[in-house]
Amino acid sequence: MKTLQQWLDWCEQLHPVAIDMGLERVKVVSDRMNLRLDCPVITVAGTNGKGSTCAMLEAVLLQAGYRTGVYTSPHLVHFEERCRLHGESASAEVFAEAFAAVEAARGDVSLTYFEFSTLAILRLMAQAELDVAILEVGMGGRLDAVNIIDADCTIITSIDIDHAAILGHDRETIGREKAGVMRPGRPVIVSDPVAPQSVIDHAAAIGAELWLFGRDFNYSGDKQQWAWAGRDRRYSGMAYPALRGANQLINASGVLAALESLRQRIPVTAQAVRNGMAMVELPGRFQIVPGQPVLVLDVAHNPHSVAALAVNLDAMGFYPTTHAVLGAMADKDLLPMFQRINPLVDRWYFTDLPLPRAARATDLQQIWHGQNARTDTASSVHTEPMQALSAAIAAADPADRIIVFGSFHTVGGVLTDGIPRLQAKHLSP
Repeated sequence: MKTLQQWLDWCEQLHPVAIDMGLERVKVVSDRMNLRLDCPVITVAGTNGKGSTCAMLEAVLLQAGYRTGVYTSPHLVHFEERCRLHGESASAEVFAEAFAAVEAARGDVSLTYFEFSTLAILRLMAQAELDVAILEVGMGGRLDAVNIIDADCTIITSIDIDHAAILGHDRETIGREKAGVMRPGRPVIVSDPVAPQSVIDHAAAIGAELWLFGRDFNYSGDKQQWAWAGRDRRYSGMAYPALRGANQLINASGVLAALESLRQRIPVTAQAVRNGMAMVELPGRFQIVPGQPVLVLDVAHNPHSVAALAVNLDAMGFYPTTHAVLGAMADKDLLPMFQRINPLVDRWYFTDLPLPRAARATDLQQIWHGQNARTDTASSVHTEPMQALSAAIAAADPADRIIVFGSFHTVGGVLTDGIPRLQAKHLSP
């Protein structure tokens, strides 16, 4: 294998199953590679809000002058998005070298796609002379490959039911899995306003330094600005984060708590906080593409995140017709997703996705038909996201609104050419 794509193709067929939770195999290869990060590490777990939290951390720390490394997953369009070093995505050539190093070390150890790529990205970070590393958990926490690294601070964002077959069918069980990223004596920031008791209990059991939303940190705000208060620091009169949506203040609050907890090692100024929050960017999180009709892109893919999307759509004001492009994984809890957003959608465009785990467009349509109480809505099925979006644009009036959601792959499927080309090809000026 020479190119990154060849390595990715190799990794996809290397292990007998796509998801194989556990740290034993990945730890063996990590030890052979002598992987370690000689800088403060912030690990971010949770069901929703992880990507936004990582992006805000990165933006503030870059404004403070630190050399940052960020590992997030999945990607929207290009695999290289998963690793950002000093604010830029790592190149495909550098990635290919890192994959070759993992292959040389693994011997007869079988690794999943995620485990293999995690080791490659950790190697990139270890060689990048970082001041701080930010690691996003892929799934769960306790048995996720990222957890081979001992974090200096962990953030647990909102917790809800997702990947139930693997992580559990209730918030307490899932919370227990997320809590596995904590370390004794080190801060854990819980930004979920209603934290599962299992998270609180695990922090006490191992002696982690627990920071709870509403007890150790909180925020307030009006229509013009917002303020934050932690244990010893306060910020007031701040502009709202550049990431849209009411839920982003909760994520931002967790970020500021984490930075306060690490202030002795990575101090940041108030100006870096203000500038970072004002400049942060993250595609696909309630991203509004200007034009006519308005286009909203959101990777919401479970009931909790779809509920947040519905709240944010409500706050946008009146649109004569809302068109929705939906592609989703078959293992998602689809019925409550439909129930929450159905009142806002007037026309559906269901799409297939190029993955074995994905629900077929016809199956999505059938589930929607089975519980849709409205008689004034219609739907159609499509073979890929851009085809579905093109159909929505063709049917929409300039004053309408189009939303694309349900999966990273759905949003990524319409972002393949990038936002400027998307605007030029499909949206009227």
